[in-house]
Amino acid sequence: MAEKPTVTDIFREALEMRAANPGGSFDDVKQKLIAKYSSGSFPDTAYLTIPEYDNVAPEEDWTAGLPVTLRGIQNEDWNDVIHGVIISLEQVENYPKESGREDDPAKEWRNRNKGISGAEEKVLEKWMPEDLMAIAQRNSRS
Repeated sequence: MAEKPTVTDIFREALEMRAANPGGSFDDVKQKLIAKYSSGSFPDTAYLTIPEYDNVAPEEDWTAGLPVTLRGIQNEDWNDVIHGVIISLEQVENYPKESGREDDPAKEWRNRNKGISGAEEKVLEKWMPEDLMAIAQRNSRS
């Protein structure tokens, strides 16, 4: 391997492995990644990130493995680097199965407008002329 891998590269490769073999275990993916990367140089900590999955799971879930990955990079331990990637991969895969996607409209508790809708209506009624208000209401329904 000529170039240093990034954590994002490793995560994307893990996603591809899971897509190619969805019935396989996370341990299989972990062993394949360790075999591939263990002879190479470690990722830079400056690029300690994975693609965002806010629409699938809360940030605290899809980033759950990054502290373990960081520890692996700092200690130069590929087992920890890959283990952290696998933790995040498991969260990205399992959260929607167990809780539904974050952008699922059925998850009313995630509705950020729920707590402010009354106040928003008062402000709009006070400051928005009736004709503009009618247009805004029509557009919000469609």
